[in-house]
Amino acid sequence: MTAFTLPSPGLGTSGNDEFERCAETVATALDAGYRHVDTAQMYDNEAAVGAGIERADVPREEVVVATKIHPDNLSYEATRRTARESLDRLGLDRVDLLYVHWPISAYDPAETLPAFQELVDEGVTDHVAVSNFDRELFETAADRLDAPIVANQVECHPLLPQDDLRALARDHGHHLVAYSPLAGGEILDDPLLSEIATEHDTTTAAVCLAWAASKDSVVPIPKGEGDHVRANYEARSLELSDDALARIDGYDERLRVVDPAPAPWNE
Repeated sequence: MTAFTLPSPGLGTSGNDEFERCAETVATALDAGYRHVDTAQMYDNEAAVGAGIERADVPREEVVVATKIHPDNLSYEATRRTARESLDRLGLDRVDLLYVHWPISAYDPAETLPAFQELVDEGVTDHVAVSNFDRELFETAADRLDAPIVANQVECHPLLPQDDLRALARDHGHHLVAYSPLAGGEILDDPLLSEIATEHDTTTAAVCLAWAASKDSVVPIPKGEGDHVRANYEARSLELSDDALARIDGYDERLRVVDPAPAPWNE
């Protein structure tokens, strides 16, 4: 169990790799109230995210900054080296949250996880997290680390509710960080979710984010720009009716927009 609290919602930045656009989005989000920004080596935007944090009129200590080690960089030496390179690009002396991005490619629990533990011990990151881990992979990693794993980031939305991983997060005491909480926009014309949005005089996007926020341990990290960034943040105040939540939870439509990558030792 960890006392670490991850602000919700967070700002996702995947795909936002044009420097000025990304920096302005991050600054806009922080000024609108976000206190959690998510990036990754893979996104090729850490420098822009750092610039946005610098531009915002928000003290650094109020912002949870998360980045992820690229799957190709998950050997012991590359993890240690590239984590510091990420700090340089971000313009920070530490990150709050450092993720294993995918348990593929160079990932090896016996090499990768000791490197993450050392990065915690040396103050490069405050906390360890993982992304795209199933229950077995998560439990293996948790057994190998002294530091608690405070988050598992996976695709999660009303049409991919991740019941087992949400239960694991609740029981273990970590956050399930929901990427693609709007299913890349593909979920926004869903008939049931659109019907519930009409009943609540809101948008389908807001319904998806409110559904995520209603679940124990779930922290959505929607992407967006401009007014969408603000609208996504404001959705945190939407409370869906018990009937609406029950209808969503009983819905049998399923959709996955990001293919899970196989762990090499399970192929």
